[in-house]
Amino acid sequence: MMIAKMPRPSRSLALFFLTFAAGAGDRGRLLFSDDFTHRLANWTIELEKPGVVEAKGGILTMDVPAGCTVWLRRELHGAAFIEYEATLIRRGGPNDRVSDLNCFWMASDTRKRRSGAFADYNTLRAYYVGHGGNGNTTTRFRRYIGDPVLRPLLPEHDLKAPLLEPNVPMKIRLVADGSRIQYSCDGRVIFDFHDPAPYTRGRFGFRTTFSHLEIRNFRVFTSYH
Repeated sequence: MMIAKMPRPSRSLALFFLTFAAGAGDRGRLLFSDDFTHRLANWTIELEKPGVVEAKGGILTMDVPAGCTVWLRRELHGAAFIEYEATLIRRGGPNDRVSDLNCFWMASDTRKRRSGAFADYNTLRAYYVGHGGNGNTTTRFRRYIGDPVLRPLLPEHDLKAPLLEPNVPMKIRLVADGSRIQYSCDGRVIFDFHDPAPYTRGRFGFRTTFSHLEIRNFRVFTSYH
């Protein structure tokens, strides 16, 4: 263990939920995987307050009272298809509030050590999803532009569903394949964004705040083309 010191979618939202089954075969060669049996050798941690982040027995656990980002050390280049299974834990623990299954991908300017506080990440250039944020009331996609203040949020990327359920595993899939940027959960594309100036290299990071979650079966693929 590492103890760090520091409802079903409405009809109006149906257009945002595109099946990605047809695209599941477009991933190609396995670039990287982590079964979380070798501790945290592949990851770096940024914590706003002391919390528990550990990798053992096939599970990456983030059980934290405030902001926490866990970065993959490896930088990704070109097309990337990122997959993992995530579960928000509710077992009566002090951080078991079921909120904020978040992530960054294709993030640059990550070499700077950050405090773990959310505002400290504004200067990134990255794609970001806050799934079940704000106490599990919103699900949002943002394209960070490296501005210390501005984090653009388009109306179509500010959703009230899907949200998170406690103790239910979810299969997450991220895509950065040229101009095609996607975030999918359990076989449905929630965000499907065309970026005319895409970020084509950067790092991936799990992100949460005041929450308890478990991650399994992390894999990164490249596309066939």
